[in-house]
Amino acid sequence: MPRHPSDRDVLIATIGKPHGVRGLVRLHPATETADMVEDIGALHDEYGGQWHVRWKAPGIAALLDADGQALPDRNAAEKLVNRRLYAVREALPETDDEEFYHVDLLGMEAVLSSGEGLGVVTKVHDYGAGTSLELESGQIIPFTLACVPEIDRKANRLVVELPEMVEVEGDLSGDVKIRS
Repeated sequence: MPRHPSDRDVLIATIGKPHGVRGLVRLHPATETADMVEDIGALHDEYGGQWHVRWKAPGIAALLDADGQALPDRNAAEKLVNRRLYAVREALPETDDEEFYHVDLLGMEAVLSSGEGLGVVTKVHDYGAGTSLELESGQIIPFTLACVPEIDRKANRLVVELPEMVEVEGDLSGDVKIRS
């Protein structure tokens, strides 16, 4: 039975379909570069399994278990399809001042520049068109410098500047452009 990742776990990659008959898998990194997946070292899955990744070709990897043994065959690889691989936050490299892992933003208190509280960040969404933060109230805040001009990691707080107006151009059934 799967366990939920801890609050400090960071998704590193997702195991895809087997590749060939020798236990290799297609691996989908959630990192900035594919090399980072291998460089991080020990990963774990939601079942408690420990894994190391060795790239064999772009997108194709060998998975080694805690004993250093590779998957023996395609059948073993098929059992791992869609399994997610995580690292604990503390095992990851530190970020620059204006870089964040999603897990770093979760639990931060969102406040207006006036000091008025908006709530706690409960989810970070990134669908490819830009990152947004979801507060416990369900409110969505674009994670841009204009809307989140200040982040205080030590105080676990971020300042939010709400856009006065959101303007939508176009027909909602087709291409839509949003300006704030």
